[in-house]
Amino acid sequence: MLLEVSHLTKRYGEFAAVDDVSFSIAAGEILGLLGPNGAGKTTTIHMLLGLIAPSAGEVRVFGRRFDDHREAILEQMNFSSPYVSFPLRLTVMENLEVFARLYNIAQPRRRIAEMLELFGIQHLARKPIAKLSSGENTRVGLCKAMLNNPRLLLLDEPTAYLDPEIAWQVKQVLLRAQRDMGTTILFTSHNMLEVERMCGRIVFMHRGRVIAAGSPIEITRAILKEERSEPALEEVFLRVVRLEEAGV
Repeated sequence: MLLEVSHLTKRYGEFAAVDDVSFSIAAGEILGLLGPNGAGKTTTIHMLLGLIAPSAGEVRVFGRRFDDHREAILEQMNFSSPYVSFPLRLTVMENLEVFARLYNIAQPRRRIAEMLELFGIQHLARKPIAKLSSGENTRVGLCKAMLNNPRLLLLDEPTAYLDPEIAWQVKQVLLRAQRDMGTTILFTSHNMLEVERMCGRIVFMHRGRVIAAGSPIEITRAILKEERSEPALEEVFLRVVRLEEAGV
């Protein structure tokens, strides 16, 4: 397995934001990490990135313990979230040049130009981040995430703020990366149809714990407790949210 998460836990006092979570991702797989707000998805991703320390559990990436090989592992990973801001006064090019240096990218300007063209924002290269729309900022984040040809890509809502056509284009880029370069992707989204189409397997979290794992159809059957012939992740999501609202 390319990524192995074993009994991962994060506590803040008596509150467990992530509670004994285990899952794995095979090389070249796209895995969906789903759940309502507060389920523990972002905290889990932050622990995978080493941004916060787990209270318990272990993360292994590329067959190595993250704690023991942090720098070498992070060189081969990357992350994107539309909710993470870039320095506002720097231009798109200046921001990406900073990250290219951090990742020791050979011929950084050439690589940045390739990424800007890939995501259709080459015309924004000299524009300050402060003047970008939310959708443009999302695509800059994706350019940053692909700069180092990561073996493992963690994507938090990668199509947020994008119109349907641009979102479709972004998904095609990600699917080509999976197919042509073997990129492994951990994918979170609140667009359930998108998840059904992108992800071969799903880990569904609720209140910090994994409540179901498997293919979209297996998740549907497990949570709805019905025999279904087609996945219905939107129904699954609404069922979990309603149980949350009911305090179940």
